[in-house]
Amino acid sequence: MPPGNFDRDRDRDRRESQTRVNETIRISPVRVIGANGEQVGIIPTAQALEMAREAVLDLVEVAPLEKPPVCKIMDFGKFKFQQKQKQKEKTKAHQQKLKEIRLRPKTDIHDIETKVSQARKFLEHHDKVLVYVMFKGRELQHIEEGQRILHLMREKLVDLAKIEKEPRMEGKRCSMMLAPK
Repeated sequence: MPPGNFDRDRDRDRRESQTRVNETIRISPVRVIGANGEQVGIIPTAQALEMAREAVLDLVEVAPLEKPPVCKIMDFGKFKFQQKQKQKEKTKAHQQKLKEIRLRPKTDIHDIETKVSQARKFLEHHDKVLVYVMFKGRELQHIEEGQRILHLMREKLVDLAKIEKEPRMEGKRCSMMLAPK
């Protein structure tokens, strides 16, 4: 195939994928759906265009592969805008992230309250929260202190979160996973 034909084929494919409006609809007759959604019937394209002009709207081909093609009388600019909005809605889906909150067994109650409010913000934003207590040296002999802190955090966040992973020891840290309800 000569190199020039590839560009021509791509342009043809792009034109065919676009929605045909008003004079770009070449096939006649067409099945027409009125501006209010009522079935008008199968009529010549010229007559359908005239109906659209009288209603100060556009004739838009909505199902080009049907026999005869289906066209609808509507405001094409508004239709394109609504399609763009739907596309944006799909791309704006929230990606759930994993946030970590680190504590120590000697963490004071006020600091724990601060971490609870931080975890609350993460959960309200629909993110998962991994809370863990790090132990160093002799602190490993008092694992119950770390578990007490995690139970305290769980009690404070019970209205907003569900426990995905119960508190348990993993090496030198005790961790639990919270997920938004």
